[in-house]
Amino acid sequence: MKKMKTLAMLLTAALASSMIFAGCSQGESASEKETGKGGANVLTVYTARSESLNNAVIPNFENDTGIKVEVIVAGTGELLKRVESEKGNPMGDILWAADETMLKSKTDLFEQYVSPEDSHMMEQFRNKTGYFSPAFADPTVFIVNKNLIGDIKVEGFADLLNPELKGKIAFGDPASSSSAFQSLAAMLYAMGNGDPMSPEAWDFVEKFIANLDGKMFGSSGQLHKSVADGEYPVGLTWEDPVVNYIKNGAPVEVVFPKEGAIFPGESVQIIKGAKNLENAKKFVDYMLSEKVQNLVGGELTVRPLREGANLASYMVPTEQIQLAKNYDEGWVSENKEKITAKFTDLLEKSMDK
Repeated sequence: MKKMKTLAMLLTAALASSMIFAGCSQGESASEKETGKGGANVLTVYTARSESLNNAVIPNFENDTGIKVEVIVAGTGELLKRVESEKGNPMGDILWAADETMLKSKTDLFEQYVSPEDSHMMEQFRNKTGYFSPAFADPTVFIVNKNLIGDIKVEGFADLLNPELKGKIAFGDPASSSSAFQSLAAMLYAMGNGDPMSPEAWDFVEKFIANLDGKMFGSSGQLHKSVADGEYPVGLTWEDPVVNYIKNGAPVEVVFPKEGAIFPGESVQIIKGAKNLENAKKFVDYMLSEKVQNLVGGELTVRPLREGANLASYMVPTEQIQLAKNYDEGWVSENKEKITAKFTDLLEKSMDK
């Protein structure tokens, strides 16, 4: 009898213990649902943005939210391939790279989310697709090495056909580089007088390809670095890295093509099936917030897209920049494959000559 009573007490204790552990398990599930995988307050960000931009935004996000961020840095093309290869079992939560023109055909890779902050953004840069949230603008520019360019004039696209620049222009592959594709789009709009598919536009592109003399970059980072390091006198890239080089004393200057530049909205998007979905939403909200938009606009080298946000004095005032006529980001995104295919066809023909 005494043994049975002791056994009963042990069973009761075991049952109570199992209920306590079950309660802990349920609590962890609630935490996991709230903060992310494994109950940890974490976020994984795939970024192709500059070091200065990453360092300004991500540590502040960690401090303000308590969310620990794992950062994976690579080129846009490489990161996009990574997201595609991980489809169904994503290792990342955020893709901070590219823009609508490069990603619109790949909406199956991303979650739909429109931030509450979206209504404060400039009208033309609001999230109209439900997937892509433009955070900053990085206009297309030329980076010119002042020590190498000599007396060669580089004020616009037309100057890039100068025979003295044959084989000396740093340019990327528009099929894999977002900066190269946007530079190509700007070129088409500018040299086609607002019609990117006009014969005049593509005649110019064909001549430009010939002046590249078969030399193209696979990495946008290496492209602008090659000009800053004195390997090439001129390159086609984003404004952000060029102004950073200038601030750090490199002998380069930023040139907005006089025929017209474009302002694609560099966006942030949540990867489909993100394991830390709620944290990913917080990151998008943070990127568009007044605090971050003013911080980046006032201290860094990209242009904020929130209405009324600060812009640093060392940046060229937006009103002084000639914009490409009729530029339509939606049209460009819908016709990206057609544009890149036509460029590749002209490139292959040029190399066969």
